[in-house]
Amino acid sequence: MPEHKITALVTGASAGLGAEFCRQLAQRCDVIIAVARRGERLTALAEELVDAVELHRVEADLGTIEGVASAMEAIRQQGPVDYLVNNAGFSSFGHFADLPIDSQRDMVNLHIDTGITLCRAAVPFMRELGGGYIINVCSLEAFLPGKGLAVYGATKAFLVYYSQALQAELAGTGIAVQALCPGYTHTDFHQPMAEVGFEQRRIPDEMWMNADEVVAASLAALAGGRVLVVPGDGNQTLARMGLQQQLDALQ
Repeated sequence: MPEHKITALVTGASAGLGAEFCRQLAQRCDVIIAVARRGERLTALAEELVDAVELHRVEADLGTIEGVASAMEAIRQQGPVDYLVNNAGFSSFGHFADLPIDSQRDMVNLHIDTGITLCRAAVPFMRELGGGYIINVCSLEAFLPGKGLAVYGATKAFLVYYSQALQAELAGTGIAVQALCPGYTHTDFHQPMAEVGFEQRRIPDEMWMNADEVVAASLAALAGGRVLVVPGDGNQTLARMGLQQQLDALQ
């Protein structure tokens, strides 16, 4: 049998946290399967990392059945994967009743259906390997229900619960599951939201983190086996406040 190469699959790999995961995982892996819609950005990333890792580009829209099938086929052909990073995602901004329902359903499909489908594809192979790492990129919004992000926050709350439950089910297998919950991060994620009213300038500078900080915190936490990871002291305080408010609502 050929020697196993340490392999990662990263979705939403063409920019932001996804691209940064590829950069930092290149220090840990032999092969990276980078999945994203924007092929030209995947090409640029491959050129950037050409001397660091064997990178396979999968240009696919994970909001479609065909796109998910392409990612699953990449796991079969280039895997098994030791790392799965479910990072692909987007957010709309505005009151739920005023937004097109199709975009909200697309968000549920991408964040939830695609995420659990790729986990289901990867876990059996990880069991055969005797271990692996699954990082589901969630959000601080999972703990802070509020106006304008109803469906986005709800999908991220689902991923938090799912990650915690999946880790419990996989106890003793060597597979570590993480729910990564970053707050405001300097990427192009917020650009589409800004076009429909999100005012980025109103967020204090101290609430923002850089993508490399978030990814470094995520990968460092894998060694400790923590499922719930909220990078940044300020974000951790906000998460605790949000959870406390939900507990108070039960009284």
